[in-house]
Amino acid sequence: MENGDLGKTHFWNHKIRKKIESMQLNGRRYTTIYMSLYGISNLEDISKKIFIETTQLMDKNLRKYMDANEQTTIPEYAKTGIDMANFFGVTQSGDKIDYAEFFSTDDKVLCFDDLERANVDVIDILGYINNFVEHDHIKTIIICNEKELSTKLKSSNLEMKTFIATYLLDKQDELNKTDKPIVEKIRQKIENVFDKANDYERIKEKLIGETFEYAPKFDYIINGILMRYENNTDLIRFLRENTRLIISTFERSGTRNLRILKHALNDFKKIYEMVNKSYPNTSHRVIQTMLIFTIAISFEIKAGKITKDKFINIKDNEEYKSILVSSRILMDNRQFYIKEFDSNYYYNFKSEYRFFKFIEYYVRTRIFDMRIFKDNMETIRNTVDTENLPAYKRLLTEEYWKISDDEFDKVISDIIEDVKQGNLKLIDNVKIYAYFSYFSKKNLIDYDLKTIKNVFFNGMNLASLKSEYCPNVDEELGKIAIDEVAEDMDDILKHFNTLNEQLHDKMIKEKAEEIFKCIPMKMELFYEKFDRECMKTPIFKYYDPYQMFQRISCASNEDIVLIKEKLVNRADKYPKQIEPEIKNIKQLKQIIDDYLSGKDPSIKIVMLKEFSKDLGYIIDKYRPTLFSKKEDKEEKIEETM
Repeated sequence: MENGDLGKTHFWNHKIRKKIESMQLNGRRYTTIYMSLYGISNLEDISKKIFIETTQLMDKNLRKYMDANEQTTIPEYAKTGIDMANFFGVTQSGDKIDYAEFFSTDDKVLCFDDLERANVDVIDILGYINNFVEHDHIKTIIICNEKELSTKLKSSNLEMKTFIATYLLDKQDELNKTDKPIVEKIRQKIENVFDKANDYERIKEKLIGETFEYAPKFDYIINGILMRYENNTDLIRFLRENTRLIISTFERSGTRNLRILKHALNDFKKIYEMVNKSYPNTSHRVIQTMLIFTIAISFEIKAGKITKDKFINIKDNEEYKSILVSSRILMDNRQFYIKEFDSNYYYNFKSEYRFFKFIEYYVRTRIFDMRIFKDNMETIRNTVDTENLPAYKRLLTEEYWKISDDEFDKVISDIIEDVKQGNLKLIDNVKIYAYFSYFSKKNLIDYDLKTIKNVFFNGMNLASLKSEYCPNVDEELGKIAIDEVAEDMDDILKHFNTLNEQLHDKMIKEKAEEIFKCIPMKMELFYEKFDRECMKTPIFKYYDPYQMFQRISCASNEDIVLIKEKLVNRADKYPKQIEPEIKNIKQLKQIIDDYLSGKDPSIKIVMLKEFSKDLGYIIDKYRPTLFSKKEDKEEKIEETM
């Protein structure tokens, strides 16, 4: 059994096969049968393949072609055209052919390649191969990349395994203990409970007599790959200087797939040229990190280890780093994966900026998005390269203990100044307060907590004037990178929730203003926005009923009917969601009724009457019905009986 994926098939064809076929053992000459298991989806396919390779009934022309071209295996394209029935006619009984009965396997050495790429459970395949070895005593060689196989065994159903491992840890009260990182605990628990790799090792021990490792010289091979960039002087110099980095990232991927590495370096060529052309002063360290990231993300996405969507929702480096420093894993499988990714590929490599959205997007979609590229590069230029990152962002995107003692006091005073000025987003004030409370408890800062709380309260009031509504509060607070969250957070959280609710109202008021302004002149835009944004939102609560009436009464008769139908349809579908607006709907109905009082009939007047009638239908949905009162009475009668 061989390891590795670098030219191992080539090594078999040009070294081992020729050696076997030139040997004589006990007066016997052996011939070899090579078979790739790539994409095999059931065990019968293996029998079928061996049958095709060994049968003496093979098509004469095909045999002649193979002899003329010194080929020992049937070309794949020819196999698909071989007509099974022509080998031995259709079976008399019409039974399914058992190909295994037709093997001629004397004096043969079987070679199975690409074990890790089969679509059948590896353990089943090994059991199947065991039949040849044990019962027929056929000499068999298996070629596979064991590292990739182990990754495949470990990463199948990872989300389900993580969920169960976390559940078990929680039951054993292990989640809250800080003796070792939670990621480590989950990984160990998964290995203990689900370690299929152990089954593989046991079967291998029983089945495989000898294991040989095929380990080609990486430097020599990588040097060969880099030759293709010889005519690009700057790029080749950079790549040659960083050969060790390329090799170590390649090795950390856990797969030895050279094809993916070649694609990754090709992608990096484009990235390197774009960065040098548009941002020529980018630091050497950032470009090195881009090289690591391009290779890493290529292997993660293309080696079939993950689904492509693990990185889709991470919008920038700041979000990536805040996921890394967040201490509370709980059930977040994405967070578990990203911590693994980071600690694997950036092991001992320090870099502030290590997630590049434009590269991830390029590798995943094959589109080089100039807007994302410019956004990323501007951020790098304004923060990492010039060290202009605000102090509070440092605290939110890296572990606080990475800040040196010399810098710490200045970082704290800078943050307090930013809080006082209202420069932080509202939610960031809450996160930073949690740190300050923690630092105060550890005597790392010399401020009275009461004073700090006042500073934060006032800062939050100012911040709310510039901030936007935060819809995912729990997720954001989950990014706080300390385990002991302060008990005195209640006041700050209460104040935050009040301000955040006000921002929510302000956001919907602005939306209501923008949407209702489309009546009566831009009705198509109104319908589009209303359908997309207001079906489940009580938008009428945030718009003045008098203005609403003026706009509706100026609309065409056709539009009055359409608006009315939309409102009825919406109330039927989402009564609970729109309940908060009913007070304003009642007011709107009253205004329309007052206007209609004593008016001579016209089509518009009739349409407005219909409109009012349907508003009444909507309002009635929120009145206790006679039916429900009757039910209540019946229940009371039953209780007294």
